[in-house]
Amino acid sequence: MDDLGWLGLACDLAALCPPSRTAFSVGAVIVGADGREIARGHSREDDPHDHAEEAALAKTAGDLTGATVYSSLEPCGHRASRPRPCAELIIASGARRVVFAWREPVLFAAGTGAELLAAAGVELVELPELAPRARKPNAHLL
Repeated sequence: MDDLGWLGLACDLAALCPPSRTAFSVGAVIVGADGREIARGHSREDDPHDHAEEAALAKTAGDLTGATVYSSLEPCGHRASRPRPCAELIIASGARRVVFAWREPVLFAAGTGAELLAAAGVELVELPELAPRARKPNAHLL
């Protein structure tokens, strides 16, 4: 699959999230340098405070150097429910590429994830043509 295909899958995973009035519904897929899926996750998958990237990263073992994280929403750069935002978790994982569909709107927190990732040397690719799919499971918030 290409970037559009993997990111489309992440957008589809966002639809699996239990709706929330206080958090976005997000899907994430981690793909290795070899083009194979390593893990996937979605918001509130196992815990009401889970973020999609966090849930997917928790299913991996070891260094993710060369991996790409696909997320329907820009990974968070700030969060109240956990000590580390998703952008920091991605940086620590070794993944050096993030592809996302929709920039985080300023609704719950300032969307600073892209800036944190870029400052750490992570390549960012935004595919806004998939933003409507990423927004759909969040329509109740917008």
